[in-house]
Amino acid sequence: MTEAVYYVDMVFDLPLQQVFTYQADPKKEAALGKRGIAPFGRRECLGYIIREHAEAPPGIAAAAIKAVRRVVDPAPLFTQEDLALAEWIAGYYLCSLGQALAGMLPSGRRTGAYPTFADPEDAISQSIPELSSEQEVALAGILHCQGPAAAPSRLLYLYGITGSGKTEVFLRAAEQALHGGKSVIYLVPEIALTHQTAAAIQSRFGSSAATLHSGMSSSARLTAWVRIREGEIRIVVGPRSAVFAPVQNLGLIILDEEQDGSYKSGSTPRYHARQVAMHRCSVVGACLVMGSATPSAEAWKLMEEGTIQRLHLTRRLAGGSMPAIRSLSLARACGCLTKELQEEIRKTAQMGRQSILFLNRRGFAYFYHCRACGYELTCRRCSVSLTYHKSKGRAICHYCGYQTEPPRVCPQCGSLEAGYTGFGTELIEEEVRRTFPDLRVHRVDADTANRKESLKETLALFKAGGFDILLGTQMVAKGLNFPGVRLVGIILADTGLHLPDFRAAERTFSLIVQVAGRAGRYFPDGRVLVQTLRPYDPVILRACALDMEGFYAAELAQRKILGFPPYTRLIRFIVRSKDADRADRAVGNLAALAGPQLPAQADMLGPAECPIGMIAGNYRRQLILRGSSLGPIHAAARSLLARYETGKDKRVYVEVDIDPVSLL
Repeated sequence: MTEAVYYVDMVFDLPLQQVFTYQADPKKEAALGKRGIAPFGRRECLGYIIREHAEAPPGIAAAAIKAVRRVVDPAPLFTQEDLALAEWIAGYYLCSLGQALAGMLPSGRRTGAYPTFADPEDAISQSIPELSSEQEVALAGILHCQGPAAAPSRLLYLYGITGSGKTEVFLRAAEQALHGGKSVIYLVPEIALTHQTAAAIQSRFGSSAATLHSGMSSSARLTAWVRIREGEIRIVVGPRSAVFAPVQNLGLIILDEEQDGSYKSGSTPRYHARQVAMHRCSVVGACLVMGSATPSAEAWKLMEEGTIQRLHLTRRLAGGSMPAIRSLSLARACGCLTKELQEEIRKTAQMGRQSILFLNRRGFAYFYHCRACGYELTCRRCSVSLTYHKSKGRAICHYCGYQTEPPRVCPQCGSLEAGYTGFGTELIEEEVRRTFPDLRVHRVDADTANRKESLKETLALFKAGGFDILLGTQMVAKGLNFPGVRLVGIILADTGLHLPDFRAAERTFSLIVQVAGRAGRYFPDGRVLVQTLRPYDPVILRACALDMEGFYAAELAQRKILGFPPYTRLIRFIVRSKDADRADRAVGNLAALAGPQLPAQADMLGPAECPIGMIAGNYRRQLILRGSSLGPIHAAARSLLARYETGKDKRVYVEVDIDPVSLL
């Protein structure tokens, strides 16, 4: 008697809106939720099994259906519920189901390594602080959201100044969720914050918690994923992708530093963890609690309207107070450090305290210019300047990685009146060491923190008083808690202020307030000095005054006039090609197809060259659909893509970004 044949439907991590049918593998291991290797054209690809059925598709001879070569997973990686989430992501972010599943699931094969925390008896001993009255009120609001008599809206925002104890409220809420038999996902924007939050959760919850982040090996992430699915792990900590953790009985998602742009994926599927968290919570009736000292403009508006319930913390709890903030003009400074900043660094060191110096630009210098002929040294594959890294002796592109030896004379005219200007963290480190040879200085940026665990070790050493000055990029800007820090110096506050992006002012304001929040958390004598070339810019002035109400009122008023989010919704198409003419024709075709189909209350921006017109040899063009609500322009975008696909140029790639966080 011959063994019955059954079939499986598979999707692949490819931009194809199709499902492919295969016969089961020879060992008959194929099943819903597993991954398999299957023939695809002239190659073999890893695919995701989304359905099993007994009959071959109508009109296709069984003999013509190829078989799955082998099944990768011994047990299913995803369930029907996960598949429903992937279908929502594919529909909302206009990608294929295979791309959605690939973005959700960890890669790799399961091994014995398991990145959970210590057992409870081995957990770090840490006393649990008493809550302030404000924290008690905030926690009560979250617990009410989680309770059976909760209001229909389960969206809350813990808005509090830096150092006001938001993390402790989050941990108490997580504790209550676990006691109620629920599971928790705790999202943080940076891997640097993952370490700190993970340590706090380790001391509180022990082996019932685990981390998920890109710094882990693929096999370790896969192992953790399986253990989470089996219910052994009930609280998951991690950045953006941890929002997909397959926890059982989800009750609470915490989204810390809600405003951070790293919650938005930069590759397909271009999901935003905040939007996915909202969807997951709405499906299962869980509670979403966001938090920050500097909410996004969208969140601020929703809080003002009452769509999101605001829980407010106004006082620092560890004996500190909000620091005194002053702006200093760099216009007449000799070098990168004003005299006032130098004096405060020296004074802080004499007090036995620590300083943080912040500059959101790595490298030594970033702009090569010839004063004789005007030549500028740019990347040959990207329309950006090459940054000089003195430690490597190379001029490097921070977008594609291209590097070359910096020229000694102008490549265009041979003049000696050419060289690098502007400054990055390498140059600042050199000047600080030269100015303060007796102080211990450490730099933290993407160039120094590339070794596994090095960032975690550096931050732990600084917290323990191991050096006097921490110089860094945005890795040291948010969420970190250093008791010994008295002084924060922002070397140049203007670096992102005038980028051609409608969120530039919001990002600059948030960064200044967040970095300033590292000072004076335990003592009431914190100082923040903000160096700037534009000391009278309204954004700089409001950030230095910690004028939250004034900034958001002005920013939202401007956004409303200009027709940008949160008063509109955007869908951005980015067309890229190695050939500029092809990119121009393709974006022109998109615009021609979109124009007649635009719904009422919607318009089109472009087509135009992207602000960064070329990256990695690809010419970039953009077209933006803008509407008062997402539904109509989303339907128009879906229809536009379907019509464009029929005659598209295969040497042109089109990216779709729903609710973009950057327009560069």
